[in-house]
Amino acid sequence: MERSSVAFKSAVAKLGIGLAVALLAATCLPLGSAKTAAATTSIPHAVATCTQAAEFPYGSAIVGMAATSDDGGYWIVNNEGYVAACGDAPYLGEQTSLNAPIVGIAATPDGDGYYLVASDGGVFTFGDARFQGSAGSLTLNKPVVGMEVDPATGGYWLVATDGGIFAYDAPFLGSTGSIRLNQPVVGMAAAADGSGYWLVASDGGIFAYDVPFWGSTGSIHLNKPVVGMASDAGSGGYWFVASDGGIFAFNALFYGSTGSIVLNKQIVGMESNATGSGYRFVAADGGVFPYGTSGFYATPLFAPPPAPPPAGSPSCTVSLSNDNPPQYSSVIATITSNVPNTAVTLTKAYRKTTSSQSGMTNSSGTATIAFNISAPLVGVAVVVTVYVGAATCRTSFTPS
Repeated sequence: MERSSVAFKSAVAKLGIGLAVALLAATCLPLGSAKTAAATTSIPHAVATCTQAAEFPYGSAIVGMAATSDDGGYWIVNNEGYVAACGDAPYLGEQTSLNAPIVGIAATPDGDGYYLVASDGGVFTFGDARFQGSAGSLTLNKPVVGMEVDPATGGYWLVATDGGIFAYDAPFLGSTGSIRLNQPVVGMAAAADGSGYWLVASDGGIFAYDVPFWGSTGSIHLNKPVVGMASDAGSGGYWFVASDGGIFAFNALFYGSTGSIVLNKQIVGMESNATGSGYRFVAADGGVFPYGTSGFYATPLFAPPPAPPPAGSPSCTVSLSNDNPPQYSSVIATITSNVPNTAVTLTKAYRKTTSSQSGMTNSSGTATIAFNISAPLVGVAVVVTVYVGAATCRTSFTPS
């Protein structure tokens, strides 16, 4: 899947019109570790607000974050392309008209812009980010799961789940696109000087290109799958993070983790600061967990749940037996409604694919429908919509 930096059709950044500022309070408790060699203290936040053009839609999922160059703030993006600019990060726009869900965000080296990348390889630029090309018009073997900006050239790389690399005004240094992997690639990180990059798979396998290999967890049984990584600008090492917030540090200091904390939603990514003295995780619900000298600058504001229907109107709710099921596992959807003995249709939509299954509520208005996680891909949000007569309800999940 090697690709040269050939420019494709330009993407147009869609700017938000009205700005809403959300001030939310949160508390993060960094954990100690026997292997840590540095204190896990966070710097006080100066501006604990997030600027948004609109509330993030209820039920949408956060997919990534990127820090400003001075580490005084960060941007957070969800799968529908909504952006929150927190701390001193400037709000520069968002992209909510999409052919495929957003899977990541990356900041420009000077922190005055950012890129969004979609699972079909579409790239959207904001601020001083320069569009160098995209894979949006290509037929991909596997979906894109992330991107990284080249600190040396200002270009960028995209990475797919098979480890295929797409390089735009950035050197192509190698990929795993032609290798059969044990587990899919879930992220990448670039060296601070742009000399190379690492890819990480969900089992913690590391693939190093023109950068040192410091170790991996590819041969270790993990409690939860790896979901992202970041490089240590100070030591030249790297960290990667699992969906429970467990951190694995290689030639890099351990500053803390959420591995022993019960999270509301799984961790979906991480980023590190420009000096390597700290890092942050972000969860699917927008929770931010800072460690080392990295600060907390608030979380995005989500729209509230839809108002309940008037009394007597058809209504339903749906819950899943597992919000983050492993790929190829089974999930049971439990539907509760006030519509007894009625046909139920359950649809699952991800990227451009939709499938459906049917069932029937019992005399109490309850139904259960089991389905397999076979086609949906790791890290790609799946929206589940249920129709019970005239009632509609929905939820979402992200395969891990």
